[in-house]
Amino acid sequence: MKTVHALLAGAMLFAGSAFTDAAAQEIELPSTVSWTSYDVGSSGYVQAVAIGAALSDAYSTNLRVLPATSDVARVLPVKQGRVDFALLGSESFNAVEGTVAFADPQLGPQQLQMLYGANSDNCFTLALQGDLTVSGPDDLRGKRLGWVVGSPALQANVAAFLAFYGLTWDDVEKVDVPSFAGSWEAFLNGQVDAITTLTTVSFATQAAASPSGLNWLALPASDKEGWEKLRMIKPQFAPRVGTAGANMSKDKSVECAGFPFPVLLAYPDQDEDMIYNLTKAIDLQYDEFVTAEPSLVGWAADRQNFQWNAPYHAGAVRYWKEKGLWTDADTDYNEALIKRQDILQSAWEGLPEGERSEKWSETRTRALEDAGLPTYN
Repeated sequence: MKTVHALLAGAMLFAGSAFTDAAAQEIELPSTVSWTSYDVGSSGYVQAVAIGAALSDAYSTNLRVLPATSDVARVLPVKQGRVDFALLGSESFNAVEGTVAFADPQLGPQQLQMLYGANSDNCFTLALQGDLTVSGPDDLRGKRLGWVVGSPALQANVAAFLAFYGLTWDDVEKVDVPSFAGSWEAFLNGQVDAITTLTTVSFATQAAASPSGLNWLALPASDKEGWEKLRMIKPQFAPRVGTAGANMSKDKSVECAGFPFPVLLAYPDQDEDMIYNLTKAIDLQYDEFVTAEPSLVGWAADRQNFQWNAPYHAGAVRYWKEKGLWTDADTDYNEALIKRQDILQSAWEGLPEGERSEKWSETRTRALEDAGLPTYN
């Protein structure tokens, strides 16, 4: 009898192993896949390494994670074909639009397309001193707000949050701070009333525990007019209910602003089957990597936002359709974004290289206006 049970157990073990092998064989990936990412130790880098470990265990695929210190440095190796994918943040908007660093005559608008966007539980808004609550523009008018010198992106964040309440930088007192960390130093020292931040930074925990305390600026999704004004300055943002951060929880959520971070992108000429398989592999291995870092929860299939600022690659679209998550409305939105990219690329290529430094901004605006599209200047 023991022999029969042993044989049955062995057969079941073999069947289970065969099933696992069969599932793995459904995914066809190269022996090595490469991504650029943020610096070593950053959330983006940690997430990439965790996903890479899961892919290696399941499919024997080596994910090379190549950290880079700047927006351009994360995109250029992919553009040059030396790296397969780019793991980016909100700078992906500047890349596809050809703005800020990507207005450089050697770069221009990049026709990057998405596979994934991680939508986590944290978000962006203004950190407010604990004795400050904001329910209307008068509560912010005249307040001291941190101006991070040399950081147009962070300055634009504040401008967008002010615009939500019908205000501009002219309606508040600018307080120059040397860096993002410097803005928190000024906040903790009581030198500013509000600064722009992500809700999960360690500084916020310090502020919440300080005598002054910490509040968050609310950006209610129900205020459609406010959100329209905000997104004219910062179109990367979308309404999000934040539950991760200091003084926040599922029972004490804050309506604030979010965007996918990080986002995984490639160029349109990247092999469609490879992108299909990588998108599928990440989804299938989600449970294996999600606990490695809190923000990895954003990689869940049901957290994907298929109507963001960059279109999805055909290989990824194929998988998301197969998954049953992609809709006809997503197709329409995606095609409109691809058309926008084509318009920007045509405008860029039609401008002589020697004139791009001086004329690109004007040319870009005119091309978008002629097509009846928002310029986001």
